[in-house]
Amino acid sequence: MDSKYGGKMYIVLVYDISKTENGQKRWSHIFKICKKYLSHIQNSVFEGEISKVQIAKLQQELKPFIDKELDSVIVFKSRQQKWLDREFWGREDDKTSCFL
Repeated sequence: MDSKYGGKMYIVLVYDISKTENGQKRWSHIFKICKKYLSHIQNSVFEGEISKVQIAKLQQELKPFIDKELDSVIVFKSRQQKWLDREFWGREDDKTSCFL
């Protein structure tokens, strides 16, 4: 585990799961696990604040469903969300628009 971030960190997790070799089933498991720890922001992209313990648990839960020959999961880490600039170059989903 990367020790340069003490306590909580802000991450963006992106995954690309191959459609071959039962890929849809793997994708479904990975999606559900990520949703437990992070906010779903777009297709195969999640973000959120997470502790070192939580990210270790997330990695352990994902491990059985990632085919190292076919799939890719990338985690971008930052100390806090304020250190990330986010730009939308197209449609920006408003995740709160479904609440009354």
